[in-house]
Amino acid sequence: MKIDDSALTECLFFNANRFARAMTKLAEEAFVDINLSPNYAYLLILVAQYPNITQKKLCEKLDIAPSTSTRFINKLEDAALVTRTSQGKETHIHLTDSGYALQETIEAGFDRLSKAYQEKIGEKESALLAKMLYESSEILKEE
Repeated sequence: MKIDDSALTECLFFNANRFARAMTKLAEEAFVDINLSPNYAYLLILVAQYPNITQKKLCEKLDIAPSTSTRFINKLEDAALVTRTSQGKETHIHLTDSGYALQETIEAGFDRLSKAYQEKIGEKESALLAKMLYESSEILKEE
């Protein structure tokens, strides 16, 4: 197969990765003041919204592997933003006082990120794209 510009512009895999790189750059700029990758902000927000959440439930909500969540939680524990407790076979995650104190800053980062991509893409288009990506991801996950 010969790859030219049209093949790249029509390739969902190529464009999804290109879009992900652009969104990652916007997110890193929006969350620069928390001194953590934006992915950690999502975990912290979920722990704030669901106190005592299990690590398994975090993995489901974030659609990440248990090993990835362990790496994230270890880093957040080292930063004194979360703690974990074991109850039987389940591990529960809790925010520390420092984790709670960071919530406003995280929410401001989400606001900056939303404004950044809405200014570039448009508010309606952003909402539609997010919906389409979510629905398409769910379909692709099905076995």
